[in-house]
Amino acid sequence: MVTSSSSVIYTPEQVLQNRGRVAIFIDGSNLFYAALQLGIEIDYSKLLCYLTQGSRLFRSFFYTGVDPTNEKQQGFLLWMRRNGYRVVAKELVQLPDGSKKANLDVEIAVDMMALVGCYDTAILVSGDGDLAYAVDAVSYRGARVEVVSLRSMTSDSLINVADRYIDLESIREEIQKAPRPTYTYRPVTGSLTPPPIVPPHWQQDTAARKDEAAGNESPETLENLDNNASA
Repeated sequence: MVTSSSSVIYTPEQVLQNRGRVAIFIDGSNLFYAALQLGIEIDYSKLLCYLTQGSRLFRSFFYTGVDPTNEKQQGFLLWMRRNGYRVVAKELVQLPDGSKKANLDVEIAVDMMALVGCYDTAILVSGDGDLAYAVDAVSYRGARVEVVSLRSMTSDSLINVADRYIDLESIREEIQKAPRPTYTYRPVTGSLTPPPIVPPHWQQDTAARKDEAAGNESPETLENLDNNASA
C-alpha cells in the first residue's frame, strides 16, 4: 500500500494490525472440542487478550448450550459474564441417540449480520462450514473477518471466505492455562529413629557382667545376676 504523500510501503503485518473496532464471536462447543484435540485447557482471560491484541473491543460473545442442572457449568458461565464476555445460551436438547446438543449457528450468523457497522473486524472462533455464507455476507458489507479454529476441524469453505485464518495449534502456548503445580512427598530430614534408652548405672553394671558371663557361666549364674539386679 502506497500513501499519496510518500512512497512508504506497509508490510502485510502492519495492514493486518489496522483492525479498528473488533467484535468476537466464539462458538463455545467448537472451541471446547478443539481444546480436547489439543490436550489443553483454555484460559479465557488470555484468549480475550490475544484475540483483541490491543485493538478496541466492541463486544465479545460466547455461544453455548447449557444444562440448567449443571452447577459447575453455571458457575463457569457466571465467571465469563463477569470477565468480559456476553454469554448467549440455549438449553441443550436430547437427541434420539441419547446425546445432548444445542446448535447456535443461527444466533452467531444473525448477530454478526445485525452488528455490521458497529465493528470493523469480526473474529469468528469456529470451524463450522455452515457459517461460511454469513462470513461472506459480512465481508460484502465492508467488515473484515478473521477465523480462528483448529485446522483439522475447520471447513475449507470457511477459510476461503475469511480475510485471515489463525490455527489454534499455532497459538496454543498463548491461550492455554498454566499447568497446575504438582506436589511431591519429601521425607523429613534426619532420622526418625528414637534415641536409645540408657538404663540406670546399676543396670548397666549388671548388663556388662551378663555380657562377660555369657558363654562362660552357667544359666544359674546368669539367673543370680538378674535376681541381684531386681533386689
